[in-house]
Amino acid sequence: QVQLVESGGALVQPGGSLRLSCAASGFAFSAFEMSWSRQAPGKERETVARIGIDNSKNYVDSVKGRFTISRDNAKNTVSLQMNTVKREDTGVYYCTTFNGFREFRGRGTQVTVSS
Repeated sequence: QVQLVESGGALVQPGGSLRLSCAASGFAFSAFEMSWSRQAPGKERETVARIGIDNSKNYVDSVKGRFTISRDNAKNTVSLQMNTVKREDTGVYYCTTFNGFREFRGRGTQVTVSS
């Protein structure tokens, strides 16, 4: 059974940093692309970062240069380092993966950027 459990969300001031983590279980983690997506209030969920099985990385333009995705295949974890956060980064952040048939995601972790 695929399980994705996010942690690390918090209230952070603009310009600050935050690190999100996702613990994965129930599947061959190293063989799957992993992603972080977010849903801002009143908006649709968007993927902000992806990391491939070859450690290739892609980011949505709005977070390029500020966010870094990484994975640890030995620990079955994927992380999102968020630097120089902005108010528009506020939202629920989800760890996601796709097995070729459907998407799996965790329950999410809340990130609020506010002074």
